Amino acid sequence: MLETLKAQPADALLALIKLHNADPRPTKIDLGVGVYRTGDGDTPVFGAIKAAERVLLETQDSKAYLGPEGDMGFVHALIPYVFGADFDRARVEGMQAPGGTGAVRLAVEVAARAGAKRILMGTPSWPNHAQIVAAVGLELKTFKHMTAEGTADLESLRAVLAEAAPGDVVLLHGCCHNPTGVDYTPAQWDEIAPMVAASGVLPLIDLAYQGLGDGMEADAYGLRKVLAAVPEALVAYSCDKNFGLYRDRVGAFYAVTGDADALAKAMANGSTIARASWSMPPDHGAAAVRLILGDAALTAQWIDELTAMRARMAEVRERLAAAQQVGPINMAPLGSQKGLFSMLPLSGEQIMALRERHGVYMAGSGRVNIAGLTTGNIEAFIAALKDVAG
Repeated sequence: MLETLKAQPADALLALIKLHNADPRPTKIDLGVGVYRTGDGDTPVFGAIKAAERVLLETQDSKAYLGPEGDMGFVHALIPYVFGADFDRARVEGMQAPGGTGAVRLAVEVAARAGAKRILMGTPSWPNHAQIVAAVGLELKTFKHMTAEGTADLESLRAVLAEAAPGDVVLLHGCCHNPTGVDYTPAQWDEIAPMVAASGVLPLIDLAYQGLGDGMEADAYGLRKVLAAVPEALVAYSCDKNFGLYRDRVGAFYAVTGDADALAKAMANGSTIARASWSMPPDHGAAAVRLILGDAALTAQWIDELTAMRARMAEVRERLAAAQQVGPINMAPLGSQKGLFSMLPLSGEQIMALRERHGVYMAGSGRVNIAGLTTGNIEAFIAALKDVAG
């Protein structure tokens, strides 16, 4: 039977990781892998996480199953940070998921069970979004997320919402858009919220980078604006980036509605899907986050570390933007973009030349991980860009 399987293309990012690892040049630059790095190129464990793990080591008295919903203390501790301290607690319930990916998968599958037929999604988007939609069996309708000037394309969103049909779900990035770094402005979110409400679509908001754009509160502005305008929504959340818990896979899925019965059904369906998919989510990282959010000193330490990450990425963006024009590439927009990622308008040939001549590894789409640029390599990167794009 296995001989009948169709060959599948290798994952482009995983292949890029292998190529980078095999490159013997000490000056090579990895801009592909989507993890935060310090100015020295390290991806450290948060001090707040280390402190919470020490508490777990001393106090955790069991490794027994928690159930498909995971650590509900973790899920509930996040709610004020995601939805706001004054959000109506009766409107929202959630469950733990393995990373933001697991949360998106739960959200899309719950939507499908609720009658969703089509996902409306701005492109480019995180590649796994489209793969998850296809795996669940829903139709994907795309629209342009970014204008040629490097700003968010509100008119394309407006047009797709105007043509929305019953059973449509609109997928929106809450902040720090992956892969473009181009976010909707607060003024645009003020327009988007009533548009979504008037269209009757179900919003699915993927908030994977809260705190890495303008801060925890500012990065939740769009999500909260939409939720204040609509009767129901789904939210996928990731702690992998803002707590540095990539390999521990820490995420959460939330349903929001004004109907207690609908909320209970959403959670019951989520639990059923989770049971058939991964049974129980991994506990360790979520338990550490719960301990941090339940301790004022650890919370302050975590916020300080997150602030330092954000400041470093802002410095990198400022330096790139200062380069102004590199051949035909206008670098200035990178200074106002948010989060880990941005896209450079490079051809496949130019991206290959960067790799072969300069050891610069980046996605074939032109997406670069801003945090991969350090104090030791940023000038070399700009020089490499001038060489291939000039």
